[in-house]
Amino acid sequence: MTSRHSIPPQGRQPLLSVSDLTVRFATRNGPVRAVDALSFDVHRGRTLGIVGESGSGKSVTSMAVMGLHTTAEVTGSIRLDGQELTGLTERELGRLRGRRMAMIFQDPLSSLHPYYPVGEQIAEHHRVHFGSRRAVARRRAVEMLAEVGIPEPERRVDEYPHQFSGGMRQRVMIAMALACEPELLIADEPTTALDVTVQAQILELIARLQRERGLAVVLITHDLGVVARVAHEVLVMYGGRAVEEASVDALFATPAHPYTRGLLDSLPRLDDTDDAPLRAILGSPPSLLTPAPGCAFAPRCDRAAAASAGERLRCETEQPLLGGPAGHPAACHLPSYEGATP
Repeated sequence: MTSRHSIPPQGRQPLLSVSDLTVRFATRNGPVRAVDALSFDVHRGRTLGIVGESGSGKSVTSMAVMGLHTTAEVTGSIRLDGQELTGLTERELGRLRGRRMAMIFQDPLSSLHPYYPVGEQIAEHHRVHFGSRRAVARRRAVEMLAEVGIPEPERRVDEYPHQFSGGMRQRVMIAMALACEPELLIADEPTTALDVTVQAQILELIARLQRERGLAVVLITHDLGVVARVAHEVLVMYGGRAVEEASVDALFATPAHPYTRGLLDSLPRLDDTDDAPLRAILGSPPSLLTPAPGCAFAPRCDRAAAASAGERLRCETEQPLLGGPAGHPAACHLPSYEGATP
């Protein structure tokens, strides 16, 4: 028996394979490279947590996978079950969205149309992709509301978004995303606006539906506590680049990159008995308009500040590449694979 956080068997083809993804936006002050040479894989039945501060490129990455950037330059390769998505037309992508890949957005209230009942909005996806009759699509909407745990789905299918609580609206968004049985689900900060109890319920719901359906899930979040609860693998992003990749167990036990260590140190710990304040990462995320020549994290890095003059100069002038032990690479000139589980 393998643990929930075990690495998938070697040789399995990933459902989603992203290679050398770069996303550039043209701005008045010059081009901004919001995502830079990013690569990762997601397998069926697995959850990849992509974590980092605001501005690290997480949501830009998810939007690129869904083909939702209309003004950005997107290069690299995005393959869904072997099919290349980069370069597809809007019509071709439209056939895939909802049917083979779906997305849950951060704010369900702004994502749901206020003038239409929630059941009508769920049913519309089914009609578009399967050409089903209205009665069939409505039954599917009721089934999905029941599956995501909304009580009295036959009645609530005709209610409007404002008649649902925040947690229930997020459940409606999950029902809408899964109505057409997609293989890939991207959840972009799905619990940010929810209280702790409802957050736990939504995360468990996503995990249960993944187990039952064999979904590949990409979970976008700034919260490593959320990652620890549901993810199998983790990709840490900073300044638009990947800085560390590992299984959840390896990342929490031995964080290699000082940025990952800083994120973990900012989490409250159950074994803390000295009432010490949580440690914050000082400084601000880097400018993507004028990126530094070396490691983007160097100005905020305690490890670089304590290093020798030669090592510090390298951090400031030479961009680190992902490297290190197989299955746990880090983009750091001064990585550390020693540490204790938080």
